Amino acid sequence: EVQLQASGGGLVQPGGSLALACTASGPGSGGRVITWFRQAPGKDREFVACISNRDGTFYGDSVSGRFTASRDNTKNTMTLQMNNLKPEDTAVYYCASDVACHRSAGWYDYWGRGTLVTVSS
Repeated sequence: EVQLQASGGGLVQPGGSLALACTASGPGSGGRVITWFRQAPGKDREFVACISNRDGTFYGDSVSGRFTASRDNTKNTMTLQMNNLKPEDTAVYYCASDVACHRSAGWYDYWGRGTLVTVSS
């Protein structure tokens, strides 16, 4: 089983920056992709970013150009650098893991506990 530990999150003003990190551990965690989703109150879970060693890096349309994903394979950690944050980025952010990148949350069996990001003045 794969365990995912998310860190980061918090309160930031509009236009500010914040970084999230997600570390995968457990048997079989090596080589799996890590994906970030987010869910705002009353909305569906939304794809944010995913890195695949084989296929590249993918971003959701609403964050492309503002968020940057990176991965440290030696630590099985994916970092999401979020810049120029907007109030509409406010959500609980979740990391998930699978063998490939998928934009649909239904593909993922392993999820970390969410971390809250609040963008407000």
